[in-house]
Amino acid sequence: MTTPSAVPGPLPDVDAILTPLAQMLPDLRELYVDLHEHPELSYQETRTAALVAERLAAAGYRTHTGIGETGVAGVLSNGDGPCVLLRADMDALPVTEDTGLPYASSVRATTADGVESGVMHACGHDVHVTALLGAADLLARGRSAWSGTVVVVFQPAEELGTGARAMVDGGLYDVVPHPDIVLGQHVAPIPAGVLGTHPGPAFAGTDILDIRLVGRGGHGSRPEATVDPVVMAASTVMRLQTVVSREVAAGDSAVVTVGKLQAGTKDNIIPDEAVLGVNIRTFDDAVRTRVLAAVERIVRGEADAAGAPRPPLITPGEQFPPLFNDPAETERTREALAARFGAERVVDPGPVSGSEDVSVLATAAGVPLVYWLLGGWDPAEFRAAEQAGTTDRDIPSNHSPRFAPVPHPTLETGVTALVVAALDRLAGRAP
Repeated sequence: MTTPSAVPGPLPDVDAILTPLAQMLPDLRELYVDLHEHPELSYQETRTAALVAERLAAAGYRTHTGIGETGVAGVLSNGDGPCVLLRADMDALPVTEDTGLPYASSVRATTADGVESGVMHACGHDVHVTALLGAADLLARGRSAWSGTVVVVFQPAEELGTGARAMVDGGLYDVVPHPDIVLGQHVAPIPAGVLGTHPGPAFAGTDILDIRLVGRGGHGSRPEATVDPVVMAASTVMRLQTVVSREVAAGDSAVVTVGKLQAGTKDNIIPDEAVLGVNIRTFDDAVRTRVLAAVERIVRGEADAAGAPRPPLITPGEQFPPLFNDPAETERTREALAARFGAERVVDPGPVSGSEDVSVLATAAGVPLVYWLLGGWDPAEFRAAEQAGTTDRDIPSNHSPRFAPVPHPTLETGVTALVVAALDRLAGRAP
């Protein structure tokens, strides 16, 4: 097997391969708008998957569908050389869009747990799909200039943290060649045209806990006859705020967020139980173990202090592994991107507290991963907010109903970055 760092022969002619991009951009923008208008929830990405498969087949890729339920993979074998895997995720979120865009989503759907909601590409996966399809097309058009194999993977259910594993368990590496490296990108609320790479621990791991606090319900006028799970939940939420501030060392990093608190049906009824949804982010296994133990201790302690009739039920949910960028391969990618875009446009954002499951594709294959951030926000708006010190307030983050990447120059930057990173590892053909 050819290692990623040992590319034989000359490098491919990047300029020649990228030449058609300018003419492709109107179609790519139309594709992006279409995907944004038609978002699909995790494992429901049937329309998106069909569109992807059709375009890949038209570009000459050997196409495989239904991997991990709705996943799609394309293979372009083009002689001897390394095998490069490029990945994009396809699923949207149960978020009602509030961007005001003329192509804003009006889609509604039902989640796996039966909740009806608006649906939106609030994490930019429509950008990811569009950029990878554009890159796949360019690599197919320019295959006279390079040698090796390109594998493109369009993954379902990244938002659940299960889609990459579902594709691996569903036989991904039985139908595509074993890659030498996995590459990918994620759009972020940084200026469009800017890319961000960080070696080592780059994205946090995530643990999600469903916590059911058991009380004893009754009439709101007689709290002395009850064990109030609402008060128990409130105390628990406040106490959990001390985990990071008092139990995690200053040099370490962790996030503990209570994103869900559900209890009761009426103001004068004390319910029997309350439910908390807790989201934990860590970069280090030792810190993760410490934080999880602290959360469980606090939850059980607050239940005991309240006189709960039964212990709380703590159920682990979705889990994302930490994302580790191979340092040597990340530096190689940074140099290739900087040579194309300019060093000032390729920054180190530091570790990101968001999570991603793309690392499963690399670890399952036993190969390095390089994953970078793709700027998607209007540069002028970002610059103004940065100068005012209001980026946290004025620049919506991923998962916000107001998250709205600008198509230009986000799409051309995303397509170009994928092509450059792939060609840096593929073998060039002598003229």
